[in-house]
Amino acid sequence: MNVAERRERLRAIVAGPRCIYPGSVFDPISARIAEDIGFEATMFAGSVASMTVLGAPDIVVLTLTEFADQARRISRAGRLPLLVDADHGYGNALNVKRTVEELETAGVAALTIEDTVLPTAFGAGDAQQLIPIAEGVGKMRAALAGRQDPNLIIAGRTSALLISGLEDTIARLQAYEAVGADMLFVAGVRTRAQLDAISAAVKLPLFLGSAGGEIYDLDYLSARNVRVCLQGHAPFMAAVEAVRATLAALRGGTPPEQLTGVASADVMNTVTRRSDYTKWTKEFLT
Repeated sequence: MNVAERRERLRAIVAGPRCIYPGSVFDPISARIAEDIGFEATMFAGSVASMTVLGAPDIVVLTLTEFADQARRISRAGRLPLLVDADHGYGNALNVKRTVEELETAGVAALTIEDTVLPTAFGAGDAQQLIPIAEGVGKMRAALAGRQDPNLIIAGRTSALLISGLEDTIARLQAYEAVGADMLFVAGVRTRAQLDAISAAVKLPLFLGSAGGEIYDLDYLSARNVRVCLQGHAPFMAAVEAVRATLAALRGGTPPEQLTGVASADVMNTVTRRSDYTKWTKEFLT
C-alpha cells in the first residue's frame, strides 16, 4: 500500500462511524509488528521519538530533521497509515509550515500541531503554558498552507484542559475548527462529562491522548465522535525493559541459550520480511 492509499485509508477511518486505537510504534520493526497483529494505523509520538533517537526525556530537544528522518524510516518499512505528534511544529508558524512539508514528504498520514509553549520558557519551571489562541490559529493556517496532498490529515491539538480548563479548551478547539483543521486533538480528558461537553461543542472528529481510565470504551468514544484514541506508549517502555533484563541476565552470567523472552527465528524472519529478501535475491542475483 503506497502513501496515497494509506492517507485515503485513514481518511475513511476518520469519516467512518468507529473509533480506533492506533498502535504506538518507534521504529521499522515495531511498525511491522503492529501491522502483523492487525492494527488499523500506527502512532509515532514526540516523546517516544526523543527517547528513541536521543535517549532524552520529552523536553523538545529533538529537531525536526531528526523526527522526520525517523518517521520516514517507519513509514517506508510498513504499510499502515502513520500518525505523528509534531509537537509545536518546531517553532513559530513559519516553522510549522516547514514541518508539514517535511513530514508529508516523509510519508505520514496525519500530524498534530499543539498550542503549548515549547520548549519550556525561561522561568516557567514545570508549569506548562499556552500560546494565545490567535497564534494557534496562525499555526493552523500555516500548516494547511504547507500541505500539498489534501488527504494528509492536520489536527489542531491543545492541552488546555490540563492547564486552563474546559471553557478555554472549547474556545481553542472551535477556533481551530473554524480555520479549517481536519481533526481536533485533546490531551488530558479525564472524565466522560468533559468529553461530552467537548463533543457537543465542536463538529470535527476528535483525537484523544492521555485520557482517563473511564474514557476507554470504544462504543462510548465512537458515539462522541472520537475517531482516534491513544493508549499511551507502553510498547517502547516494554522494549526498554526487555533489553535491560536481557543485558542484566547476560552480565550476571546467564548463558545465551538460557535466556527467556527472546524472539524466535521465525518471529525475526517475519519482522525483517526475510521471505521478501529471499525472493528478491533469487530474482535479481541469479
